[in-house]
Amino acid sequence: MSEQPFSEEKKLENKTSELENRNIRRFQIELEFIQCLANPWYLNNLAQKEYFEDPVFLNYLEYLKYWKRPEYAKFIVYPHALHFLDLLQNPQFREHLKNYDVATEIHSKQYYHWLKWRHVEEGGNVGGGNVGGENVGGGNIGEGSGQDDIENVNGVLK
Repeated sequence: MSEQPFSEEKKLENKTSELENRNIRRFQIELEFIQCLANPWYLNNLAQKEYFEDPVFLNYLEYLKYWKRPEYAKFIVYPHALHFLDLLQNPQFREHLKNYDVATEIHSKQYYHWLKWRHVEEGGNVGGGNVGGENVGGGNIGEGSGQDDIENVNGVLK
């Protein structure tokens, strides 16, 4: 009879350990996925395969916004991922990602941002560009509410 409380305690301990392991695994999977969002080619692939048409996937992206909180964001190596997560809430941005040229332009801006970001304060320039016939240099995403915001990849990289 004295074994009964011990076995119940052991079962509870095992369940707790199992739950902790599942939570750790979930954290790792979500962190890896979030960081993939910093890759314009990955976003282009998701768009072309119509993941952004699936309401369940869009709800998952909405859910993942908790990663923007400081206690989670500190684990993210590629902070562009969080900005792209915000941009993916916009249907027009998701639609533009289907275009290979848009992904190429975003990739180019991202590359030059990483190359020169420390020199921007010294008067350097990440540079403007042209996507789909529209100027993407200058300004910040979120300053307006239309096409300029969506295609302004310079703002994406700030």
